[in-house]
Amino acid sequence: MLKNRALQDLLDQYKKGDLSVEAAAVAIEGLRLDRIGDFACMDLGRNVRCGMPEVVLAEGKDPAHLATIAIRHTQAAGRCVITRIERDQSGPIRKSADQLGITSEYHEAGRILVLATGPAPAKNGGIVAVITAGTSDIRVAEEAKVIAEEMGCEVRTAYDVGAAGIHRLFPALKPLLAAHVFVVCAGREGTLPSIVAGLVDKPVIGVPVSVGYGYMGGGQAALASMLQSCSVLSVVNIDAGFTAGAFAARIARMGVQL
Repeated sequence: MLKNRALQDLLDQYKKGDLSVEAAAVAIEGLRLDRIGDFACMDLGRNVRCGMPEVVLAEGKDPAHLATIAIRHTQAAGRCVITRIERDQSGPIRKSADQLGITSEYHEAGRILVLATGPAPAKNGGIVAVITAGTSDIRVAEEAKVIAEEMGCEVRTAYDVGAAGIHRLFPALKPLLAAHVFVVCAGREGTLPSIVAGLVDKPVIGVPVSVGYGYMGGGQAALASMLQSCSVLSVVNIDAGFTAGAFAARIARMGVQL
């Protein structure tokens, strides 16, 4: 068997006295892997290493594989977040989890299933604002919301306040101004993130949503518009609610620490 170079380096540092036993334990925990048969390798140390949970994408997975991964991950890590999972897919997993004493919560709007053997993540003081242009964007916004909450943030929302009725935005922003970061989801022409970025003094993450049809439909026009914004913002891929939520939670946590 080949040596685990990273683990050997850690042990060498501990042996030399350059690393305390507590620091070594945390670092080793961050390297945890758990193989499941010949089809999966779970990263159980991601939360220690990166400050974010290992998240399982349901799309494209064999139902039996998905169920096995979800249960095993929950038993090993105490919590498992499964994204892009439909209610009918979640039913068998929730039933198996219940038989093993594992709690489950299905977030319908965001299509996320959370399995747990313990309490919800402790709040870290970070505040994330999530805004949508229209109601069709809520499915992506809710994915971002749940992920940010799973990373210990408070999430405040304002939905259906897009550029087609721009007067809706200004009163909606007032309760959100304490947020450390804004996630703004918009389809069609994707204008709203640029507008928000021109109004607030916090980082803005634009999320193009696959709403729209015809020429550059399916979120392409929204993505192009956000990338060409004259306001300062970051942009994630089309429908990338998970990425936006996780990135926002990292920023919010840093805002608390400063």
